[in-house]
Amino acid sequence: MSQQSNRRNALLGAAFLMATSAIGPGFLTQTATFTQKLAASFGFVILLSIILDIGAQLNIWRIIAVSEKRAQDIANEVFPYAGYFLALLIVMGGLAFNIGNVGGAGLGLNLLMGVTPETGAIISGAIAIGIFLFKEAGKAMDKFAQIMGFVMIALTVYVAFQANPPMGEAVARTFVPETLDPIAIVTLVGGTVGGYITFAGAHRLLDAGVKGKAALPEVSRSSITAILIASVMRVVLFLAVLGVVAQGVALDKANPASTPFQHVAGNWGLMIFGMVIWAASVTSVIGAAYTSVSFISSFSPKIEQHKNWVIIAFIVVSTAVLATIGRPAQVLVLVGTLNGFILPIALGLILLAAHKTKIVGDYKHPVWMTIFGALVVIAMAILSVQTFIKYLG
Repeated sequence: MSQQSNRRNALLGAAFLMATSAIGPGFLTQTATFTQKLAASFGFVILLSIILDIGAQLNIWRIIAVSEKRAQDIANEVFPYAGYFLALLIVMGGLAFNIGNVGGAGLGLNLLMGVTPETGAIISGAIAIGIFLFKEAGKAMDKFAQIMGFVMIALTVYVAFQANPPMGEAVARTFVPETLDPIAIVTLVGGTVGGYITFAGAHRLLDAGVKGKAALPEVSRSSITAILIASVMRVVLFLAVLGVVAQGVALDKANPASTPFQHVAGNWGLMIFGMVIWAASVTSVIGAAYTSVSFISSFSPKIEQHKNWVIIAFIVVSTAVLATIGRPAQVLVLVGTLNGFILPIALGLILLAAHKTKIVGDYKHPVWMTIFGALVVIAMAILSVQTFIKYLG
């Protein structure tokens, strides 16, 4: 395979790795729940979150690419020990989310094959581990993320089409909402580019050798493509849920995202949902494990040398906790809020790094990107504090 083809595959693979890391069981549940709560006005929340997501991700991916360093090493150069603190937040969040991701994969195989969710979780964990046993684990991960991404979106498009959503109202309320919910905005942005998720693709590009000032146009395109892939899935699922909610169908409290699938196609629909949630969950397991380990690998040559085995251990621990203890719901809720907090901290550090010559050399970061990024930091910090106060209340 030519070098150009390898590079193109790496750019597309990084975009899909980030997007499929974002699209996990939490992503599906949040989208369904907020659609039921806000109806067509949820379209506005999605639109606003896409703009904030792009503002955050463009800045982060470009500075990682131009500095040719991972986020934790950049943070350590901005403030002593800031990188270790960031790595701790990312790894804690990644591990807690991975327990939920493994649980989602177990549920998917339960719907598809009739095995118990715990058995499904163990099988899914083994499949995720299999990816990292390949000699070319990075390429295997890229390809798997792309295939699963296409499968999820195609199946959900079919269900959205069958659900017959009120398109006119959805479009109108996307620009003129009836209601606004700051918690929904924080949850969506935190769930798309919060925590480890935005770094998944950026660190993957570094590992694939796509870096330096010359690579910035490609990196920028890949970063926006990643947000758009995740957003297509969000919009399609929103329309599928809106279609059934508009008909007066109540969502299943235990698994709200499954309702449109079951309503449209009965038991076959549940099997389609099983495939969607399994693909969403297992790709998130891979993305969370890969990215969390990439945050500690530069701290020790031994971890860097045996990175794939550390990733495998990360997946084994997540799967073992799920299979023995179950899904600690409170932990997942808390970590979801934590992801909203991680974004302004991480993005703030990256924006400071963008203007330090010892980190970026003679690169001049565009002023509009700095302003855009700073607005995301301020907005997410305020919204995260409001959300945290509401949770405490």
